[in-house]
Amino acid sequence: MSVGAAGPLIALVVIVVVFAALNPQFRTLGNVQNILDAAAVLAVVTCGTTFVLLLGSIDLSAAGVMAASSLTVALLVENTRNAADYGVIGVLVAVLLGAALGGLSGLLLVTLKVPSFMTTLGVSAVGLGIATLLFAGVQPGVVDAGLRSWATGRFLGFTYLTWIAATCVLLGWVVQRYTRLGRYAMAIGGAEEVLALSGVRVAPYKVAVFTMAGAFYGLGAVMVTSQLGSGVVQAGADYSFSAITAAVVGGTLLVGGRGGVLHSTVGVLLLTVLTNGLVLVGVSPYVQGGVQGLIVVVAVAVAAAPLRHRNQVVK
Repeated sequence: MSVGAAGPLIALVVIVVVFAALNPQFRTLGNVQNILDAAAVLAVVTCGTTFVLLLGSIDLSAAGVMAASSLTVALLVENTRNAADYGVIGVLVAVLLGAALGGLSGLLLVTLKVPSFMTTLGVSAVGLGIATLLFAGVQPGVVDAGLRSWATGRFLGFTYLTWIAATCVLLGWVVQRYTRLGRYAMAIGGAEEVLALSGVRVAPYKVAVFTMAGAFYGLGAVMVTSQLGSGVVQAGADYSFSAITAAVVGGTLLVGGRGGVLHSTVGVLLLTVLTNGLVLVGVSPYVQGGVQGLIVVVAVAVAAAPLRHRNQVVK
């Protein structure tokens, strides 16, 4: 691994050492558990975003997809609004809805030939519309003990959400490393024209990547719903930006073709550790936002500089 590729990991280690020296509470086991638990949902959402970024595309649909999936799962498991009690089936339906909305983003991209940030922004609006209709002015509280236990139950000291996130990261890495979908996603971002000229039908793989990303967003929404104990339209608020930020900070390029799930996971941990450490040392929340914004601007600039003049296709 080159020094440049290892940069985010080195930065993570440096930040951990600095905060551990500044505040003894930072290095306690309880705080480590808090950091990993806090990173769980973002890690899952970032897995989906990472594959889209590998294509060289931008996905802004997470907020709407997560909103629709959150209300869906809340209304299908045991809840305070209706008599539904479908348990795991409700979770699967919410994830499948996320996958369907993600697939819609991919279809619009390959058929309309417009930039992905426009199509995904439109799909996000569709998801928010679905969520608003399902919400109907009455917030559904989740009573289902199984779903609530995702956020409250623990195994080896960590919540089930953390273990779900770890499983998703592992699954994402396996898909990226050992499947045709993962390899082609990387190749499309690196040189889509060359791949197309070699006889590969690029469009189906783009749709498949967006569909997989939507499934990750749907699962992330179920996790948020477990944390909040209810379905909310704002379940995915800010996750689109946060996931892109984490992926880029971790070394996954906006222009595609480089990085991956493990890189992005380092970015998730870096941002989560940074937020946790700044809180513990008493830094103002306003300053925290400024620091994170500065980090992503610098990361994007550094990552994109070597590829600034690369030929582009519609992303």
